[in-house]
Amino acid sequence: MLAAIGVDSIDDLFEPVPPGVKLDRALEVPASLSEPELLRHLTELSRKSKGASDLVCFAGGGAYDHHVPAAVRSLAARAEFATSYTPYQPELSQGVLQALYEFQTLVCEIYGLEVSNASLYDGANALVEGVNLAVRVTKKEKILVGGTVNPQYLDVLRTYTSGLGFSIETIPFGPDGAVDWTSVDASGAGALVVSYPNFFGRIEDVAEAARVAHDAGALLVSVTDPTAMGVLESPGALGADVAVGEGHALGNPVSYGGPYVGMFATRLEFVRQVPGRIAGETLDADGRRAYVLTLQAREQHIRRAKAASNVCTNQTLMAIAATVHLAWLGPHGLARLGSVCARNTARMAERLVEIPGCSISFEGPHFKEIVLDTPVPGPDLVRGLAARGFLAGPALARWFPMLANSVLLSATEKRNTDDLERLAEAIEKELAER
Repeated sequence: MLAAIGVDSIDDLFEPVPPGVKLDRALEVPASLSEPELLRHLTELSRKSKGASDLVCFAGGGAYDHHVPAAVRSLAARAEFATSYTPYQPELSQGVLQALYEFQTLVCEIYGLEVSNASLYDGANALVEGVNLAVRVTKKEKILVGGTVNPQYLDVLRTYTSGLGFSIETIPFGPDGAVDWTSVDASGAGALVVSYPNFFGRIEDVAEAARVAHDAGALLVSVTDPTAMGVLESPGALGADVAVGEGHALGNPVSYGGPYVGMFATRLEFVRQVPGRIAGETLDADGRRAYVLTLQAREQHIRRAKAASNVCTNQTLMAIAATVHLAWLGPHGLARLGSVCARNTARMAERLVEIPGCSISFEGPHFKEIVLDTPVPGPDLVRGLAARGFLAGPALARWFPMLANSVLLSATEKRNTDDLERLAEAIEKELAER
């Protein structure tokens, strides 16, 4: 290869690299292992980790331990849905195209909006695309984000838009852990972002947020947990123009933070601003129902300057799993899922406030998670509970200094009364030993 490119040695090849950044020693790579030795080594490494299946999981903040029905994996892995990698040739891809069409239909139904795409990378990416849509429609680059939106989503939003000239402002939340939308001045804003339910598990006033946004000529983007849509009014019905969310809770395990699947829906009038892929229904040459990709307003298919997004793919497998899970639940099952989560959350709050020194930081109705305030730093409590067999958190100090002793705890449908009692006892023991 060196001869082919006219270079005498490896050192000559890397001559342009400044000496200060070159490694002046041999790589510290151990000797190779045989296959049995490698498997043994990897097994030993894996035993050092503990996850949601090893600990009783009360973790929240965007990653939730929901039940994944056996039917989901069985159906999502079927060859009918695993046709060609990319569905540009519909004659080869009817299985996956139909599944994505059904995914879009279900997202529209639960979010109460007319148009959805065939998924995005994750919830944070979906929020970015929702804000981008609002800016394109309103031609205004000021973005107001409720202070109760997942702070990691806000970080991703700032990163994605850092070179676009957007002005992103955070709206403070009140003592009840929610934004007082009646006091928000949205003048000059192109988008308002509300979390529903919010990062603390509180229920924001989406209808009031929509009124504030529309009075100012802005669009409302709602970051919405799909598992709450069986017990809460849809964001579309409350006035949201765009609804986005993380779909991992539907048919996908927690799995080290991914891969996840972003859900995105909006109003029909904005269909040409929708990012990524849209699977559409049509008729073939023989008049039979068929599915195709349609309205692909992305840089691979149109002039780059005209593209609505540079999103180049979607999370097909995760989207199919979410579709199977939603179909398996049905409307009544989704409502029951939401009810059980809400009931378990209320039970958890009632039990934990009995612990001396503990309180719930934000009083009022909660969905799926609460903020527990304790006498010890949040990170210390999370580590102590992990040693006792419980996955809690996240600790909130790194995002909210005023909540240095607070931990976010989530109770999904998988947690029972015994789990809640054991968690309370573990917290009591942890506090007693400090």
